[in-house]
Formats: sequence, structure tokens, C-alpha cells
Amino acid sequence: MEKNPTWLLVVAAAIRDDSGRLLLQQALPGKPHGGLWEFPGGKVETEENPRLALARELAEELGLTANPADMAAIGFADEGGQGSRPAIVLILYACRAWAGDPQGREGQLWGWFAADEAAALPMAPMDRALLAALPSEGLGPLPKGLPRA
Repeated sequence: MEKNPTWLLVVAAAIRDDSGRLLLQQALPGKPHGGLWEFPGGKVETEENPRLALARELAEELGLTANPADMAAIGFADEGGQGSRPAIVLILYACRAWAGDPQGREGQLWGWFAADEAAALPMAPMDRALLAALPSEGLGPLPKGLPRA
């Protein structure tokens, strides 16, 4: 029996600025969901912790530094596999503290969007489902002095 994965674990971050806007990026052409908007994140590599993977992806894609201890899982979405593509499980984390200014380090577009603006964007299907289920509050930056996990 082959030991090929039957599903792929992907992580993404719900990051809000001080105004409550969400940080989204546009998938690059040639990638799955190319041209569609999505929460920043990516694949969890073999033997990689999901929160550490998300911190790595945020640094690689947007130049942001995030502490995995400041992330909390807030939802998930899944999608069945097609052909040789495995099924995907996407875990969305609230990332309540980060450092740096976003930069499209892979050439992707990014932006801060109010919830209604984000809902009007062409989005990847799982990201759209997660956006619809997001709480309207409670994902903002951590207040100063709040203990970290």
C-alpha cells in the first residue's frame, strides 16, 4: 500500500488591523485559485507544527513576524480531492499580534479590507466560507500587557 497522503493540511491567518480590517492576499496566477483573494498562509510541511508553519508562511509571503503563541484556531474548511489532487483541510487561526508591514514578497497583491469589502472580492471557496463564519470582533491585536500563552 502506498503511503501517499489522502489529504493536505493548510493553515491561514485572520489578521485584523487597528481599524478591524482583514489582511487578504491574491493568489498568484498558475497556483491553485490563481487570481482569487484568500487569507494568507500555506501548506503545513511534513513533521511541521501548524502554528509554526503559519508563522513561516507569513514571513515568506508577506514579511510579517508572528509568534505562534499569539495564534488561536477559530475555524476550518475542507474540500474534497479531485483527480490526483488530495483533499484539503484548511485551519484558520486568529493571529492577534505580529510585527512588520506586509509586502508581497512573492509578487502577490495584498490589502486590508473591511468585512463587506472582503465579501465583495472574488475569493477562493474555502476562504469565502471562513470569511462568512468569522466573528465580527475579537480578532484584533492583543492589548499591551495581556499575557501570552
